[in-house]
Amino acid sequence: MNDIPISETARILSEALPFLQRYDDEIVVVKYGGHAMIDPDLARKFARDMVMLKVCGLNPVVVHGGGPQIEAMLKKLGIKSEFAGGLRITDAKTVEIVEMVLAGSINKQIVGYINAAGGKAIGLCGKDGNMVPARKVSRSVVDPDSNIEKVIDLGFVGEPEKVDVNMLNQVIGREMIPVLAPVATSANGGTFNVNADTFAGAIAGALKAKRLLLLTDVTGVLDNSKNLIAELSVADARKLIADGTISGGMIPKVETCIYALDQGVEGVVIMDGKVPHAVLLELLTDHGVGTLMHR
Repeated sequence: MNDIPISETARILSEALPFLQRYDDEIVVVKYGGHAMIDPDLARKFARDMVMLKVCGLNPVVVHGGGPQIEAMLKKLGIKSEFAGGLRITDAKTVEIVEMVLAGSINKQIVGYINAAGGKAIGLCGKDGNMVPARKVSRSVVDPDSNIEKVIDLGFVGEPEKVDVNMLNQVIGREMIPVLAPVATSANGGTFNVNADTFAGAIAGALKAKRLLLLTDVTGVLDNSKNLIAELSVADARKLIADGTISGGMIPKVETCIYALDQGVEGVVIMDGKVPHAVLLELLTDHGVGTLMHR
């Protein structure tokens, strides 16, 4: 045990009451990815936190990524990824590995950790119950030599066309914690790889979640002086994208936040998943972690 006096422990627990009341029986979608997934100690702490949220009356829904694990498996099998304009092209052989890693090994590992912590997790992907039908994604890039814009075929990469929450509604509100892999179904029953942030935003929007938490490897949205922006409205976020303050890989994350808010999610937080118990700190204390985005 630690050296915290029992009275201090009681005070900390008591201070969580208003937050527990705020989120009682509410849905919280947590996108789980980055370094926190790879570190076994952080992974077990994350699983324990999901069980605690469930026991405290919240309804956590986990959506996970798995880029590094997919890369490692492709390397192990000697499959070289092709890139165009900095974007990975997912061919038929690659998407088979993506599905195996995301909907198989990673998904069941997270389920196992949650179950070991005393929870009851169920692993699903967007193909189960036709939960997330997706359409093919293509991207346009500008050739640096000719300055001509061209469309890139990314292969089996999709984006959610709609979300059918019927299956999730059978699980949420009961004892189980759904753990979702961002693999979706095509119109002909095939497989699409979907960006995990995009998938989580679509799920949160369809469920009208109270909160969407995007766990990343960064502290949140930073200003020009590299200081954390604690709170951000949609209008402010659009301005920061326009003036270049929000750039690179943070742009699609913020766009996912805006989409989720447009769909009825009350608040979205971009936060550092490497902070132990980051989700509990964000939801159950007044010491918020990361950048909170709202309408």
